[in-house]
Amino acid sequence: MDFTYCRTWAGWVYVAFIVDVFSQRIVAWHAQTTKHVELVMIPLRMALWERAREGHPIRPEQLRAHSDAGSQYVSLAYTDKLALDGIAPSIGSVGDAFDNALMETINGLFKTECIRTTVFHDGPYKTISDVEFATAGWVD
Repeated sequence: MDFTYCRTWAGWVYVAFIVDVFSQRIVAWHAQTTKHVELVMIPLRMALWERAREGHPIRPEQLRAHSDAGSQYVSLAYTDKLALDGIAPSIGSVGDAFDNALMETINGLFKTECIRTTVFHDGPYKTISDVEFATAGWVD
């Protein structure tokens, strides 16, 4: 799990992604205008719901959630949710961009293919709604 940011006319928008490494796909994402803990909690809940909906509910000690050492990922709300669901936390070392290379690649592709393509042609997105609409199409 990781998040990135993009500029809009209305201010910054942060977009968090969760990738299931086994299925090699983005299983959840969320955009908001702040970096509060809900930025990462909402896609975590979405990913767990989607997994259960597909007939693969999580079992204790079956999953590992890897992230960088950002404050959202060491918050009580996030770590308590992982513990409650039996998900093993895995946090990379501070300042090590290579530790979370898969997610850094996803963020780079997102910015290149979804965000910057529009920025170069039409200027920045105007609102968070524009970013959400473009992100939904890109993830799909």
